[in-house]
Amino acid sequence: QVQLVESGGGLVQAGGSLRLSCVASGRFFSGNTMGWYRQVPGNQRELIAGITSGSSTNYADSVKGRFTISRDNAKNTVYLQMNSLKPEDTAVYYCHARNIFTAQVYWGQGTQVTVSS
Repeated sequence: QVQLVESGGGLVQAGGSLRLSCVASGRFFSGNTMGWYRQVPGNQRELIAGITSGSSTNYADSVKGRFTISRDNAKNTVYLQMNSLKPEDTAVYYCHARNIFTAQVYWGQGTQVTVSS
């Protein structure tokens, strides 16, 4: 069983930066593909950044060049560095994990990011 706890959300002005963190409990963190999703009320949750167990990354076009996902397996933590934030980045951000051996999926509780114009 893996539990994910996000932190780092908040209110920031357009053009500013935030760094989200997601700490995973449990063993074998390195055996999980990790990702960050976001959701705006009334919309589906969308994948914005992912990182494999081998640290390969992928990004949604909407955040490419502005957001960076990284992981520290020693700390069981995945990060999302968000720069040049825009009002349209306002959403609840969720940490996601998928075990590469069992395909079990886990979600964090979400953290609110609000970007003011």
